[in-house]
Amino acid sequence: MNNIHPIFDRLLQRADREKLLNQKSKVLWLTGLSGSGKSTIAQELERKLYNEGFLCQVLDGDNIRSGINSNLGFTIEDREENIRRIAEIGKLYLHSGLITICSFISPTKVSRDFAKSTIGADDFIEVYINAPLEVCESRDVKGLYEKARAGEIKGFTGIDSPYEAPVSPDVEIKTDECTVEEAAQKIFDNVIAKIAVTNKTI
Repeated sequence: MNNIHPIFDRLLQRADREKLLNQKSKVLWLTGLSGSGKSTIAQELERKLYNEGFLCQVLDGDNIRSGINSNLGFTIEDREENIRRIAEIGKLYLHSGLITICSFISPTKVSRDFAKSTIGADDFIEVYINAPLEVCESRDVKGLYEKARAGEIKGFTGIDSPYEAPVSPDVEIKTDECTVEEAAQKIFDNVIAKIAVTNKTI
């Protein structure tokens, strides 16, 4: 570590980029069971934000695991490393002035707290994508729940690995009670005051 000399203080700062983009950067962390609707809502929210003039970036579980985290499995240690890397990427986007939408199961409170501490509590918006397990299974287009129940996948969240639901998320979306469009609108309505600058017309 003695050979590492960061130059963060000599680079353009977050405020400079936010001024250029005319927005306030935040990290929206979507957590929920597989099949709860995280990815679908993230896509809809990204499009809505874009249409309203905000520059944003989605980080999705499958996309990240097919690229930067392709060397990780699903052991507890690998899952923790998966979240650590994602949080660091989210922090980089935050300081680039972007609004980042992270869509990950992140099943434990510890993992989400770690992400929050890495990104910063003031910039971390926890969004609980809440759907009953039976609803998630009914949407199982990948066949993952079926394989997990058959014992073909071990350590699958919601089946033989627990999901610790957020106790007091910033936003909670019950996807069995609303459409994708309504879900994205609710999140947008909850974050707009945190991402818009005073001279931006929405």
